[in-house]
Amino acid sequence: MSTAPMRSEARPLVPALMFIALVVAAVASLGTPLITSVATTFHVSLDSAQWTLTIALLGGAVATPVLGRLGAGPHRRATILATLAIVVVGSALTVLPLPFAWLLVGRAAQGAGLGLTALMMGVARDHLPEDRSAATIALISVVSVIGAGVGYPLAALLAEVGGLRAAYGLGVLVTAIAFVTAWRSVPAAPEGRSAHLNVAGALVLAGGLFLVLFLAGERSLWSRHLAVAVTLAVAAVLLLGGWTVSELRTKTPLVDVRAVRHPAVAGANIAMFVGGSGMYLLLTLITRYAQTPHSAGYGFGLTTLVAGLVLIPFSVLGFVAGKLTPRVRTRIDGPLLLAGSAAVVGGGFVLFATARSTLAELLAAMGVLGFGVGSFSAAVPGVILAVTPKSETSSAMSFNYVVRSVGYSLGSAVGGLVLAAGTATGRLFPNDDAYTTAALVGVAAMVITTTVGLALARRRSPGTNPITAPVDVSGPGRSRRTGS
Repeated sequence: MSTAPMRSEARPLVPALMFIALVVAAVASLGTPLITSVATTFHVSLDSAQWTLTIALLGGAVATPVLGRLGAGPHRRATILATLAIVVVGSALTVLPLPFAWLLVGRAAQGAGLGLTALMMGVARDHLPEDRSAATIALISVVSVIGAGVGYPLAALLAEVGGLRAAYGLGVLVTAIAFVTAWRSVPAAPEGRSAHLNVAGALVLAGGLFLVLFLAGERSLWSRHLAVAVTLAVAAVLLLGGWTVSELRTKTPLVDVRAVRHPAVAGANIAMFVGGSGMYLLLTLITRYAQTPHSAGYGFGLTTLVAGLVLIPFSVLGFVAGKLTPRVRTRIDGPLLLAGSAAVVGGGFVLFATARSTLAELLAAMGVLGFGVGSFSAAVPGVILAVTPKSETSSAMSFNYVVRSVGYSLGSAVGGLVLAAGTATGRLFPNDDAYTTAALVGVAAMVITTTVGLALARRRSPGTNPITAPVDVSGPGRSRRTGS
């Protein structure tokens, strides 16, 4: 194929892919700053209002592997458009004057859009020149992370000016634009692809993921109903274990588990799980610390809007790191970048643990976190795709997203548990020392992540092309898989 048509096609395609990835991430994050507004508007408890965020994460985690498999087939464009249509309808449900249950349905539909990130990577890998696709895939990964930093302050501003419906109205507008953008810009998948959806496997995986994320989000369940929590945890393990065995035996797996077992892919996913939990932990700690009132003996008592602005250094430096990482990769291998990025995030934890008495120090820690997260997110796809055929790009990155979602949920749960343990009886806010303890937990997580990255670097063979080099991950007695 001539590269000239691909290069002319790349100009409108690259911003379209990045815009769609940014929109679905930002819309899914709209629940974060609006929890209090939801509770007062719908007259529900804060715990119930928290589900507007949790159910979006659940929707994304469940939809992602299904969309990843569909995106590996000939109907990828139709899958993208249908999913965006669902997100638009879900966004409309959040604006209409309907009962609280319908708001949750709408938020779940919005969360399903998170599964499109991996499909955007698949489109980039198929339709862009090799020298452009690596940088584009890295930036798609980055904007899918920093989207929360974009959506949070915008939603907080609109909620303060126009109320809850105005904030959710932003979701309707941008998702409608994203649908039109996809309709005009996303090409069809290359010919010769096929993808069969294992419906039973999808349902089992959905059940297992639901239980995992539910248990991570419902922290009070562990303290008040330990037996129930343990039972559900065992059920989740059994479901996910059964799903794994089924995927290994079926001829039409939802996720190619054999590919996931490749050391590079397994290592990258382990790093994403542990590192993602640490990264989200620090993001949660800084945001919560900034909003804690002075009466607690620490904190800055920032409003929701101003606290949202604290995320600006996170988004800006995350994007800068995402732009720099593909260039750095020409000199430093992906696993080393993973290790270095995890070390940077660890530095953010150390900064937060030792210096948080002024808002400037808090902003500095957020900036360090953003730079580390941006670099880490940009490096992960290169490590995974170096050993993944083109046709399996969407599926492989979908699995990585699920791992990331579970890691984020775990980070949020760990942070909540540590702070809850540091809250004295009868007090509303934890002791200041509890934040230091939580930060030290995060340091440990990033040490583990750095170690995994260094271990991957030692195993890595030199000279691997991060975009085009598939590897035989099928195991003994099976044929080598190749890209399309």
